[in-house]
Amino acid sequence: MSPDRSQTSYQESAAGLARRALGALRGAGGTAMVAEHVESAPDPGAALAAVRILGADSLAPALLAGAPVHPRDVEAVALAFTALPPARDVTPPPPAGPANPWLMAWRDWGTVTLLAALSGESGGSRSRGTDGRPAAVRPAPPPPTGPAAADGDGWAAWSVTMGQLSTLALPGLDGPVHDAARSSPLGLARGATRAVLRRDYPTAARIVRWLAWLHSDGVRTPLDPVPLVEHISLLAGGDRLALDTAIARRLLTV
Repeated sequence: MSPDRSQTSYQESAAGLARRALGALRGAGGTAMVAEHVESAPDPGAALAAVRILGADSLAPALLAGAPVHPRDVEAVALAFTALPPARDVTPPPPAGPANPWLMAWRDWGTVTLLAALSGESGGSRSRGTDGRPAAVRPAPPPPTGPAAADGDGWAAWSVTMGQLSTLALPGLDGPVHDAARSSPLGLARGATRAVLRRDYPTAARIVRWLAWLHSDGVRTPLDPVPLVEHISLLAGGDRLALDTAIARRLLTV
């Protein structure tokens, strides 16, 4: 994303898109939510960046409502990938490579995979498909999540990393990151609890989404995520956090 545009513009636009997604999830607002955000934005570049930042969550209202994604939203997401193309090379996971490009690659993969599923298109392995629709390189899998990584001394850092990939915690997405979540519900439960105790509610909301996703996937978790979701939503604010908790609630009813 362009280094000459302030991160504040990106984050403000992403918060606005999260607010639209939350409204759509609750049954309010227009049906072409992503397209309307881009078309009405005073800074279209920042709005397109916001689509990449919010990732697959920009498609969550259509997914969780069981509705087809609006064709204008398909084109808006495709435009975001055209204007801000993802990396073409496979980025190694940390510590072999830098964390941010690897995280972004997985978030891009989630967006493109879900868009293809919702729009009835076949996925791809490049940054643009042969039909002009966005495609993404499948990122390198996360490091092994054995006892030393997730349930031993490394569970805190591992759970934060999983929280940074929370846009993948949606129905219709599955892969190595999801296998990592299945392999250590205890690490996720510890991470969510730790974040709540530290009053780091954004991190807690992101991690608890994985616990909600595990619930929807039929995996037993060491703690009940329902009261945890309600606790986070009562004590914290912000559009992005509200969207995370709303998605978690939907997952818990699946």
